[in-house]
Amino acid sequence: MADHAGQNTVLTAGFAQIPKGTTLYEVSTMVGCVLIIDADRDVICDASFSFVMDKTSEFLVSLLLGKSVKDGCMQEITPAVQERFLAPGQGAVLQAIRAAVERYHEKKW
Repeated sequence: MADHAGQNTVLTAGFAQIPKGTTLYEVSTMVGCVLIIDADRDVICDASFSFVMDKTSEFLVSLLLGKSVKDGCMQEITPAVQERFLAPGQGAVLQAIRAAVERYHEKKW
């Protein structure tokens, strides 16, 4: 477990509905994304997703670590997810990430 004490980090979360008719929908109707952001640099330093299988979350985290969350960041994040996360619910994952980033920007001091 990462220790974020003494760092200027913020935890933000976003959620999105998984499309009906997918296998993933049968397991869970929503996907959650939690991002821990270094607020000094606007960079993702940790993340987690609400998937049943740990490997799915671990893989998505590896795509996000070190990515900027500055305005326009989804132009970098979206292609990385689209090209490398070839699983049902890809759009929901992107929407959950987008929601978490937007929440961060809404509350940023």
